[in-house]
Amino acid sequence: MSNRSGQQPFGTAEEGGAPVVTAPDGAEVRPLLVLDGQGSLAVFVLAPGQVTHAVSHATVQELWYVTAGSGELWRRQGAREETVRLVPGVAASVPLGTAFQFRADEDSDGPLRITAVTMPPWPGTDDEARPEDGPWQPTRR
Repeated sequence: MSNRSGQQPFGTAEEGGAPVVTAPDGAEVRPLLVLDGQGSLAVFVLAPGQVTHAVSHATVQELWYVTAGSGELWRRQGAREETVRLVPGVAASVPLGTAFQFRADEDSDGPLRITAVTMPPWPGTDDEARPEDGPWQPTRR
């Protein structure tokens, strides 16, 4: 929430103290910070062998940075599609309207962990994540 001068308050968050919620695609999410009208920051976690549902977003886009684990991200925009490896140090974008799905490797030494910025902030509405057809069978509900 902005104050009268238009400035937003400082935010500080610790991942261990963040609530754990389930994203529409089935991934665990730990929401961390929000800048009103600008963006939100969260950590996504997917256990080894788990696969999300394929979705696209109606109003938001995301920037991802992998911090642990390994897996794959599939993305499609119209006729263009690709699958990329997710390992620590890899960053990926999910532009507005992109269909995407991700999965964690079964033999990963721990969960796939992705720190993501969502722009604008996640709206929390039921119609934000739209079901899509993806390449893999989801394991998450």
